[in-house]
Amino acid sequence: MTMTSSSAKPAMPGMRRGVMSPLSSTLYAYPNLRLWLLLGPPLLWFAVFYILPLLALLAQSVYTFDEFSMTVSANFTLDNFRAVLTEPAHIDILLRTFCTALAVTVACAVIGYPISYYMARYAGRRVKGMMYVAVMIPMWASYIVKAYAWTVILAREGIAQWFITQAGMTGALEWLLTVPCVGGNTLATSHLGRFLVFTYMWLPFMILPVLASVERISPSLINASADLGATPGQTLRNVILPLSVPGVAAGSVFTFCLTFGDYIIPTLVGPSGDFLGSAVYKYQGAIGNIPLAAALTVIPVIVVGAWLWLAKKMGAFDAL
Repeated sequence: MTMTSSSAKPAMPGMRRGVMSPLSSTLYAYPNLRLWLLLGPPLLWFAVFYILPLLALLAQSVYTFDEFSMTVSANFTLDNFRAVLTEPAHIDILLRTFCTALAVTVACAVIGYPISYYMARYAGRRVKGMMYVAVMIPMWASYIVKAYAWTVILAREGIAQWFITQAGMTGALEWLLTVPCVGGNTLATSHLGRFLVFTYMWLPFMILPVLASVERISPSLINASADLGATPGQTLRNVILPLSVPGVAAGSVFTFCLTFGDYIIPTLVGPSGDFLGSAVYKYQGAIGNIPLAAALTVIPVIVVGAWLWLAKKMGAFDAL
């Protein structure tokens, strides 16, 4: 009995090796097969639940919408694209969305770069940790909650108006609200208020990539610049800024794309006038004109694709 049990024990690993050996040999001989087995399920999920619905939506951009019966037919037409590119209302929407996204990106870069530079070059461990927390905490709060909170902050009786009154800058604010493309009836219904909310929302997405880019710069390059007689300002302009451009480009991918496709903030803050996202929502949800909404959707796909291509040329993907 003892000999039988002892002889049976080493047979089980051998059996396992016999079953798994062909599979392991196949995977070893065909590394591409192993790669596809690992990537196949997530790529299939991505294609079925993201790519195919997007293609289906874009395909409807050449469908016909009957305004009398409020129905969509599969008759090929380019009238939707013609309406998007020629009607003044749609051109105004495109320009408003693009200019706001560009302004928010520039503002985030101007505000975020000094913060990132200080965190990377001068802040001690404790201060840097506190600044990390300060940058990350707003990202933990709900996006909707933050957007609604800003409508209260910017209201006529809100805390922003109170600070401006206490600082004696009410006259300056009233003058600023009369400036075209900047002001509005109140701070909460002005282009400036909408710009402030967008900048607040996406600023962390600029700070973190720039911080990572600045931290990658070798101190030996900065020391070499100083040894060659460069002043700190010259080192910043000629060494640090060029080497940190990929981080700025990476941050711009987030700030520009998120602003360009947003529809909640333009609905809650700022003057009347659709943004691209809110226009798509209105045409598809409220009116039911899915072909025109799909034609409008093609525009951000093209613009964001061009922005990503430009950011890639600037080394943004290497900084992420």
